[in-house]
Amino acid sequence: MLLYCDLNCLLQASKKNMSDLESGMVTIINVFYKYSSHKCNLKKVELKELINNEMSNFIMHVHQQFTLDELFADLDQNGDLEIDFKEFINLIAMVTSACHELFIPNNCNN
Repeated sequence: MLLYCDLNCLLQASKKNMSDLESGMVTIINVFYKYSSHKCNLKKVELKELINNEMSNFIMHVHQQFTLDELFADLDQNGDLEIDFKEFINLIAMVTSACHELFIPNNCNN
C-alpha cells in the first residue's frame, strides 16, 4: 500500500471542506509543531507540556519525573533524546487505542 500526501491538494483544501478525520490529522500535526522547538522534535519538557495541556482528559497530568522518564524512553525509539513526529504518533495511537472502548456506540455492543 502506498501512502501519498499531495501537498498541492492539501494547500488548496480548507479545513471547511476536509473530512472530520482529515481535520483531526491536521490538528495532530499542528499540535506537535506547536510544542516542538529543537529541530522540530520534542524534548522531554515539551512532551510533558503537550501531554499536560493537550491530553489531560485522556492521560493524567505527568507530575513525577520517573513517569516522564519512562514514557519518554518508551517513545524515543532511536535513542536520540528527542521525540520526532513518527515517535509521537506512537503515543497518539497507544492512547487512542487504550481509550477507544469508552466511545464505542451502543449498536456495536453485542
